[in-house]
Amino acid sequence: MIGLPRCIGLMLLSGFLMALLMGAAPPPILPLSERVTFPSADGATMLTGYLFKPQGPHAARMPAVVMMHGRAGAYSSAADGDYSATTLSRRHQQWGHLWAQQGYLAVLVDGFGPRGYPQGFPRFSYDSRPEALNEVTVRPLDAYGALAWLRRRHDVVPDRIALQGWSNGGSAALATMASASAPGIASLSPVTGFRGALVFYPACGLKGQFDGGLVPYAPVRVFHGAADEEVSPRRCGELVDRSRARGGDIEITFYPGATHDFDDPGTERRDVPANVAATGDATPRAIAFFASILSAPAVPK
Repeated sequence: MIGLPRCIGLMLLSGFLMALLMGAAPPPILPLSERVTFPSADGATMLTGYLFKPQGPHAARMPAVVMMHGRAGAYSSAADGDYSATTLSRRHQQWGHLWAQQGYLAVLVDGFGPRGYPQGFPRFSYDSRPEALNEVTVRPLDAYGALAWLRRRHDVVPDRIALQGWSNGGSAALATMASASAPGIASLSPVTGFRGALVFYPACGLKGQFDGGLVPYAPVRVFHGAADEEVSPRRCGELVDRSRARGGDIEITFYPGATHDFDDPGTERRDVPANVAATGDATPRAIAFFASILSAPAVPK
C-alpha cells in the first residue's frame, strides 16, 4: 500500500506532468504567495507584488529580498490571461520559497503587469519594448518602491534587505545598485539601500549609461552562462572588469555550456546538463552570499 504522503506526492507530480502536456500552467507550489500592492518610487505606478513568508519558526523581524523578473514577466508563459499567484513562473516560485526557507521575507515585483504588459515579451524584442519599462531609468524605481514598502513593515529588519534580478531584471538590479541616490534617499549605502544584489544572466549594455564601468554601493554577485544565446556573456565580463578596476565590489561567475535562463526548472532548460550543473553551483553560492550580507547589522560606507 502506498503511504499517504507518497500518494499525495504522486498525485501532484501527475498533475504537473498533465498540465505540461495540456499546455496549461503547472500547479502552483504551496503555500501560495500573498498578493500585495505598493507604489513605485516613480510616483505614478501602483505595483503588484507576491510575498513569500517563512512557514516554520522565524524571528519576529526578518531580513528581506526584493526579486525582479526578466523580460518574460512574472508569470508562466501558459498563464492564459490568469495573472495571479497561481500562475507565477515556476522559477520565481522556487526562489521565493527558497528565501522563505532561509528565514527571509521575499517579494517578487511585477513591474510589467501594472503598466499593461503582464504577458511580458518574447526573445529578441528589446528594441520594441516601451520606454515605460526602461531597465535603467524606470525599473530601479520599482526596486526602491519595494524597498521603501518593506522598510515600513513591522516584520522586516529595515537595514537588511537584498536584491535579486534575472535577465532584464538583472540589468535593472545592476542599474539599481549603481545609483547614487533614490527618491527619499539622499545618499545610498548598505544602510539606507540594499545590502547587496544577486544578478543572473543580465544584459550588460545598460543603455550605454555605464560603458566605463559601475561602482555599486554594496556588493554584487553576477552569474552567467558562457553559452548564453540571448545576451552577451563577453559584454558582462568586460563590464565587471571595468567596474572592478574602479574599485567596485562586483564579481562574475561564468558557467561553461550554460544557456540563458539556466536556472529555469522547465524541461527545455533542464535537458541541458550544463544548466543543471550551473544551477547546482549558483544556488548554494546565492544562499551563502545573502547569508553573509543579511546576518549582521550593516556598516555605513
